[in-house]
Amino acid sequence: MDTPHPAHSREGLPPPPPGPASEEHFTASATVRDLVIGMADGLTVPFALAAGLSGAVAANPLIVTAGLAEIAAGCVAMGLGGYLAARTDAQHYVVERAREEQETHDWSERERWEVMAVLHRFGLRGQSLQDATEAICSDRKRWVDFMMKFELEMSEPEPGRAAKSAATIGGAYAVGGMIPLAPYILFTDTQQSLLVSSAATGVALLGFGWLKAAATGLPPLKGALQTLAVGGLAAAVAYLIAKWVGG
Repeated sequence: MDTPHPAHSREGLPPPPPGPASEEHFTASATVRDLVIGMADGLTVPFALAAGLSGAVAANPLIVTAGLAEIAAGCVAMGLGGYLAARTDAQHYVVERAREEQETHDWSERERWEVMAVLHRFGLRGQSLQDATEAICSDRKRWVDFMMKFELEMSEPEPGRAAKSAATIGGAYAVGGMIPLAPYILFTDTQQSLLVSSAATGVALLGFGWLKAAATGLPPLKGALQTLAVGGLAAAVAYLIAKWVGG
Protein backbone atom coordinates (compact mmCIF):
# COMPACT_ATOMS: atom_id res chain seq x y z
CA MET A 1 0.00 0.00 0.00
CA ASP A 2 1.43 3.34 -1.02
CA THR A 3 2.03 5.90 1.68
CA PRO A 4 0.16 9.10 0.83
CA HIS A 5 2.08 12.31 0.36
CA PRO A 6 2.04 14.36 3.60
CA ALA A 7 0.26 17.19 1.79
CA HIS A 8 -2.66 14.86 1.01
CA SER A 9 -3.55 14.62 4.69
CA ARG A 10 -3.90 18.40 5.07
CA GLU A 11 -7.55 19.26 5.11
CA GLY A 12 -8.70 21.27 2.12
CA LEU A 13 -5.48 20.89 0.12
CA PRO A 14 -5.48 19.10 -3.25
CA PRO A 15 -2.68 16.66 -4.14
CA PRO A 16 0.54 18.46 -5.10
CA PRO A 17 1.23 18.97 -8.79
CA PRO A 18 4.18 17.17 -10.42
CA GLY A 19 7.57 18.50 -9.41
CA PRO A 20 11.03 17.43 -8.30
CA ALA A 21 11.23 14.66 -5.74
CA SER A 22 13.03 17.00 -3.38
CA GLU A 23 13.85 20.67 -3.29
CA GLU A 24 17.28 21.52 -1.98
CA HIS A 25 17.69 24.94 -0.39
CA PHE A 26 20.63 25.84 1.80
CA THR A 27 20.10 27.80 4.98
CA ALA A 28 23.41 28.43 6.69
CA SER A 29 23.03 27.35 10.29
CA ALA A 30 24.60 29.31 13.10
CA THR A 31 27.00 26.42 13.72
CA VAL A 32 28.22 26.50 10.12
CA ARG A 33 28.80 30.24 10.39
CA ASP A 34 30.78 29.72 13.60
CA LEU A 35 32.92 27.06 11.97
CA VAL A 36 33.63 29.35 9.03
CA ILE A 37 34.59 32.25 11.30
CA GLY A 38 36.84 30.18 13.55
CA MET A 39 38.55 28.14 10.83
CA ALA A 40 39.12 31.10 8.51
CA ASP A 41 40.86 33.16 11.19
CA GLY A 42 42.65 30.12 12.61
CA LEU A 43 44.26 29.34 9.26
CA THR A 44 45.25 32.89 8.35
CA VAL A 45 46.34 34.64 11.56
CA PRO A 46 48.77 32.04 13.00
CA PHE A 47 50.10 31.40 9.49
CA ALA A 48 50.77 35.09 8.98
CA LEU A 49 52.43 35.30 12.42
CA ALA A 50 54.67 32.28 11.80
CA ALA A 51 55.59 33.48 8.33
CA GLY A 52 56.35 36.93 9.66
CA LEU A 53 58.58 35.60 12.41
CA SER A 54 60.33 33.37 9.87
CA GLY A 55 61.39 36.51 8.07
CA ALA A 56 62.87 38.02 11.22
CA VAL A 57 64.31 35.15 13.26
CA ALA A 58 65.73 31.70 12.59
CA ALA A 59 64.65 29.97 15.79
CA ASN A 60 61.80 27.51 15.52
CA PRO A 61 61.27 27.20 19.30
CA LEU A 62 60.58 30.94 19.47
CA ILE A 63 58.17 30.73 16.53
CA VAL A 64 56.38 27.74 18.07
CA THR A 65 56.09 29.48 21.45
CA ALA A 66 54.73 32.65 19.87
CA GLY A 67 52.41 30.63 17.65
CA LEU A 68 50.97 28.59 20.52
CA ALA A 69 50.48 31.74 22.57
CA GLU A 70 48.68 33.37 19.67
CA ILE A 71 46.45 30.32 19.13
CA ALA A 72 45.56 30.22 22.83
CA ALA A 73 44.79 33.94 22.89
CA GLY A 74 42.87 33.69 19.64
CA CYS A 75 40.75 30.80 20.93
CA VAL A 76 39.81 32.75 24.03
CA ALA A 77 39.19 36.03 22.21
CA MET A 78 37.24 34.51 19.32
CA GLY A 79 35.29 32.17 21.59
CA LEU A 80 34.41 34.98 23.98
CA GLY A 81 33.38 37.17 21.07
CA GLY A 82 31.06 34.45 19.78
CA TYR A 83 29.64 33.90 23.26
CA LEU A 84 28.92 37.58 23.84
CA ALA A 85 27.42 38.00 20.37
CA ALA A 86 25.07 35.04 20.90
CA ARG A 87 24.12 36.24 24.39
CA THR A 88 23.40 39.70 23.01
CA ASP A 89 21.16 38.23 20.30
CA ALA A 90 19.29 36.15 22.88
CA GLN A 91 18.82 39.10 25.24
CA HIS A 92 17.68 41.30 22.36
CA TYR A 93 15.10 38.70 21.36
CA VAL A 94 13.75 38.47 24.94
CA VAL A 95 13.46 42.25 25.23
CA GLU A 96 11.74 42.64 21.86
CA ARG A 97 9.33 39.78 22.55
CA ALA A 98 8.35 41.26 25.93
CA ARG A 99 7.76 44.61 24.23
CA GLU A 100 5.67 42.99 21.52
CA GLU A 101 3.57 41.12 24.09
CA GLN A 102 2.96 44.33 25.99
CA GLU A 103 1.94 46.13 22.82
CA THR A 104 -0.64 43.45 21.98
CA HIS A 105 -2.23 44.28 25.36
CA ASP A 106 -1.87 48.06 25.36
CA TRP A 107 -2.36 48.72 21.64
CA SER A 108 -4.28 45.67 20.49
CA GLU A 109 -6.08 47.43 17.63
CA ARG A 110 -2.87 48.89 16.31
CA GLU A 111 -1.13 45.51 16.52
CA ARG A 112 -4.09 43.84 14.82
CA TRP A 113 -3.80 46.38 12.01
CA GLU A 114 -0.09 45.53 11.69
CA VAL A 115 -0.98 41.85 11.28
CA MET A 116 -3.40 42.83 8.53
CA ALA A 117 -0.69 44.94 6.89
CA VAL A 118 1.71 41.99 6.81
CA LEU A 119 -0.95 39.65 5.41
CA HIS A 120 -1.92 42.29 2.86
CA ARG A 121 1.66 42.27 1.59
CA PHE A 122 1.28 38.53 1.13
CA GLY A 123 -1.69 39.14 -1.17
CA LEU A 124 -4.67 38.50 1.11
CA ARG A 125 -7.72 40.67 0.50
CA GLY A 126 -11.29 41.05 1.66
CA GLN A 127 -12.85 38.35 3.82
CA SER A 128 -9.77 36.12 3.55
CA LEU A 129 -7.70 38.91 5.07
CA GLN A 130 -10.19 39.39 7.90
CA ASP A 131 -10.41 35.65 8.63
CA ALA A 132 -6.64 35.16 8.64
CA THR A 133 -6.15 38.16 10.92
CA GLU A 134 -8.77 36.88 13.33
CA ALA A 135 -7.22 33.39 13.36
CA ILE A 136 -3.78 34.79 14.20
CA CYS A 137 -4.94 37.28 16.81
CA SER A 138 -7.24 34.82 18.58
CA ASP A 139 -4.24 33.24 20.30
CA ARG A 140 -1.83 35.58 22.09
CA LYS A 141 1.26 33.39 21.69
CA ARG A 142 0.58 32.78 18.00
CA TRP A 143 -0.04 36.51 17.58
CA VAL A 144 3.28 37.46 19.15
CA ASP A 145 5.09 34.68 17.28
CA PHE A 146 3.72 36.06 14.03
CA MET A 147 4.81 39.61 14.82
CA MET A 148 8.29 38.52 15.87
CA LYS A 149 8.82 36.58 12.67
CA PHE A 150 7.13 38.72 10.05
CA GLU A 151 7.26 42.24 11.47
CA LEU A 152 10.59 42.20 13.34
CA GLU A 153 12.07 39.33 11.30
CA MET A 154 13.54 37.74 14.42
CA SER A 155 13.79 34.03 15.22
CA GLU A 156 13.96 32.59 18.71
CA PRO A 157 17.59 31.75 19.58
CA GLU A 158 18.49 28.12 20.13
CA PRO A 159 18.85 27.22 23.84
CA GLY A 160 22.50 27.07 24.88
CA ARG A 161 23.50 28.88 21.71
CA ALA A 162 26.08 31.13 23.42
CA ALA A 163 28.14 28.29 24.91
CA LYS A 164 27.93 26.27 21.70
CA SER A 165 29.06 29.27 19.65
CA ALA A 166 32.05 29.88 21.93
CA ALA A 167 33.14 26.23 21.79
CA THR A 168 32.67 25.98 18.02
CA ILE A 169 34.55 29.16 17.14
CA GLY A 170 37.34 28.54 19.64
CA GLY A 171 37.76 24.90 18.63
CA ALA A 172 37.77 25.69 14.92
CA TYR A 173 40.35 28.42 15.51
CA ALA A 174 42.64 25.99 17.36
CA VAL A 175 42.36 23.31 14.68
CA GLY A 176 43.00 25.81 11.91
CA GLY A 177 45.91 27.40 13.77
CA MET A 178 47.78 24.14 14.31
CA ILE A 179 48.00 23.44 10.58
CA PRO A 180 50.50 26.23 9.75
CA LEU A 181 52.31 25.82 13.08
CA ALA A 182 52.83 22.04 12.94
CA PRO A 183 55.85 22.15 10.55
CA TYR A 184 57.72 24.42 12.96
CA ILE A 185 57.19 21.76 15.64
CA LEU A 186 58.25 18.87 13.40
CA PHE A 187 61.29 20.44 11.69
CA THR A 188 64.29 22.36 12.99
CA ASP A 189 65.19 24.42 9.92
CA THR A 190 63.12 27.60 9.79
CA GLN A 191 63.09 28.02 6.01
CA GLN A 192 62.14 24.38 5.50
CA SER A 193 59.38 24.81 8.07
CA LEU A 194 58.14 27.91 6.28
CA LEU A 195 57.97 26.11 2.94
CA VAL A 196 56.12 23.11 4.39
CA SER A 197 53.83 25.40 6.39
CA SER A 198 53.04 27.44 3.29
CA ALA A 199 52.22 24.33 1.29
CA ALA A 200 50.11 22.76 4.04
CA THR A 201 48.25 25.99 4.75
CA GLY A 202 47.72 26.63 1.04
CA VAL A 203 46.14 23.19 0.61
CA ALA A 204 44.04 23.72 3.76
CA LEU A 205 42.88 27.14 2.56
CA LEU A 206 41.93 25.73 -0.83
CA GLY A 207 40.07 22.83 0.74
CA PHE A 208 38.33 25.00 3.32
CA GLY A 209 37.37 27.60 0.72
CA TRP A 210 36.03 24.88 -1.57
CA LEU A 211 33.92 23.27 1.16
CA LYS A 212 32.65 26.61 2.44
CA ALA A 213 31.59 27.73 -1.03
CA ALA A 214 30.00 24.37 -1.85
CA ALA A 215 28.07 24.37 1.42
CA THR A 216 26.68 27.85 0.79
CA GLY A 217 25.78 27.24 -2.85
CA LEU A 218 28.54 29.43 -4.32
CA PRO A 219 30.98 28.35 -7.06
CA PRO A 220 33.47 26.08 -5.22
CA LEU A 221 36.51 26.95 -7.34
CA LYS A 222 35.94 30.68 -6.92
CA GLY A 223 35.51 30.28 -3.17
CA ALA A 224 38.67 28.18 -2.89
CA LEU A 225 40.79 30.67 -4.82
CA GLN A 226 39.42 33.65 -2.89
CA THR A 227 40.18 32.01 0.44
CA LEU A 228 43.68 31.09 -0.69
CA ALA A 229 44.30 34.62 -1.94
CA VAL A 230 43.25 36.22 1.37
CA GLY A 231 45.39 33.86 3.47
CA GLY A 232 48.36 34.13 1.14
CA LEU A 233 48.21 37.92 1.06
CA ALA A 234 48.07 38.15 4.86
CA ALA A 235 51.09 35.87 5.24
CA ALA A 236 53.07 37.63 2.50
CA VAL A 237 52.51 41.06 4.05
CA ALA A 238 53.51 39.81 7.52
CA TYR A 239 56.61 38.10 6.15
CA LEU A 240 57.80 41.13 4.16
CA ILE A 241 57.21 43.57 7.03
CA ALA A 242 59.06 41.32 9.50
CA LYS A 243 61.90 40.84 6.99
CA TRP A 244 62.14 44.57 6.44
CA VAL A 245 62.04 45.48 10.14
CA GLY A 246 64.30 42.61 11.19
CA GLY A 247 66.75 43.24 8.40
